[in-house]
Amino acid sequence: MLKTIITTFLIVFVAELGDKTQLQTMLLATQSKSIWPVFIGASLALILSSIIGVLAGTFLTKYIPPSYLQNAAGVVFIVIGILTLSGKF
Repeated sequence: MLKTIITTFLIVFVAELGDKTQLQTMLLATQSKSIWPVFIGASLALILSSIIGVLAGTFLTKYIPPSYLQNAAGVVFIVIGILTLSGKF
């Protein structure tokens, strides 16, 4: 269980570094008199999106094999990457 927690933490932490959400959060912090409301709001948003991801993954794996979900996620990431590089996303 501890291994799963550490692995999940590291994957999410590295994935979120330098992404547009973190940059937007930094900009909001520069405009706020107190950083705590920005920190609390960003933390709650990440918690909620994580809960949705966990619940959706748990639900989907009841009906779709995990290998199919992994392959689909890979294809979606590639498509998003191509669209981003081409300026259409």
